[in-house]
Amino acid sequence: MDNNYDFIIIGAGISGCSVAYQLSQKNLNLNILLVDKKNDVAQGASGAAGAFLSPLLGKPNDFKDLVTNSLKYSTTLYKENFSKYIDNCGTTRIPKTKQEQEKFQDYIPFMDFEYKKDKDKDGYFFDIGTVVKSYDICKNMIKDDSVQTKFDYKVKKLNYDGKYWILNDELKTKNIILTTGAKMELLDEFYINIRAVWGRRIDVITSTKVDYNYHKACSVSKSIKIENDKYLVSIGATHHREKIDVDDIDSNIDELFIKANDIINLKDTKVVNQYVGARACSIDYFPIVADIIDSKKTLEEFPYLKNGTNVDSSRFIRYKNFYILNGVGGRGFVLAPYLAKQLVDNIIDKKPVDNNIKVDRLFKKEVRRIKI
Repeated sequence: MDNNYDFIIIGAGISGCSVAYQLSQKNLNLNILLVDKKNDVAQGASGAAGAFLSPLLGKPNDFKDLVTNSLKYSTTLYKENFSKYIDNCGTTRIPKTKQEQEKFQDYIPFMDFEYKKDKDKDGYFFDIGTVVKSYDICKNMIKDDSVQTKFDYKVKKLNYDGKYWILNDELKTKNIILTTGAKMELLDEFYINIRAVWGRRIDVITSTKVDYNYHKACSVSKSIKIENDKYLVSIGATHHREKIDVDDIDSNIDELFIKANDIINLKDTKVVNQYVGARACSIDYFPIVADIIDSKKTLEEFPYLKNGTNVDSSRFIRYKNFYILNGVGGRGFVLAPYLAKQLVDNIIDKKPVDNNIKVDRLFKKEVRRIKI
């Protein structure tokens, strides 16, 4: 078997590309392979994403801290390494209701980023607001010579021989990292539940110039001039629990236009592109990162976990060299680079991963629901 790697990453969205990028930055001459069942990067939720980067508003809590730290890190990374593919034009956040407007006043003492009142739209303008070109970012993250790719490749079989992980009886690797998004077919662990939230985004040509990003019930991007009095604008995205709902194309487009025109009156519109994908969301909204607990072996070793007995998570039995980065939801381009940095630093440099994003919290919660 000649196909031998240090790392194989399964899933070529923003999470997988971010992991490949962070591994390549370690300068360890690693042999990295990124595989995906689609024919290129960003062909699922990452390609359908509006890829808007903006702050999470609210009073202090662990999730807000995670988003804030991720936004600072990812925006800096994009600016310093992929500046051609981002537009740090700012974003105006518009409260949807009077209640949201009142809440904003409560949030003011806890703002993590500079803002100013946008009197024209009765909203609040944040300088850090950014939109990125999702496909180009993903494609350029994997340009390092250490990163190889294998597209149109579906992993149907995954085995561990005691030393290597073997994919489809042909690819061999020391380490596996799952970044498969809403599809979790390769990992049968009851405590890792991913909810798919389907969405449709559209690109439209309009005669209306949009000076920066807006967000209310949907997001509208700053326009790109394509010819005299013609501009390209991105609008996204819808939210649906069932794929059948996002497949109703006319209804989705109507919904996006209604929400967009509630923000800014887009004139002479023509839809030129559509994108559909399923965001991968965890049951507690936090992403899922780090090495994976083998629930069967752990429960055999500690059956009293089902009774609620506390066992330090350092004693849990884990799959050898098997990692995950998933559940980034609708903030993939904010969270993924920061989470990938944490994961790679954990694998290579043994730095700890934040407890809020480790799989351990899900295992501890779900194991108590098992009926004895």
